[in-house]
Amino acid sequence: MTDADLDRSYSALAAALADAGEGAAPLLLSMLCLSLMARAGSADEVLPLIARARAQLAGDADGSR
Repeated sequence: MTDADLDRSYSALAAALADAGEGAAPLLLSMLCLSLMARAGSADEVLPLIARARAQLAGDADGSR
């Protein structure tokens, strides 16, 4: 994915989250994640991404990032 593609995708996601509102944003993100995971070839591709996101979130929570 090019930087321009990533920017377009991020902007579309931000707009979709704003349209969904705070209450529905987690559901929208869950639906999107499930759709993207379904495109992966196996769980072996997805599980490291989940682990990395969890680690990044934990790092943000304790201020170490």
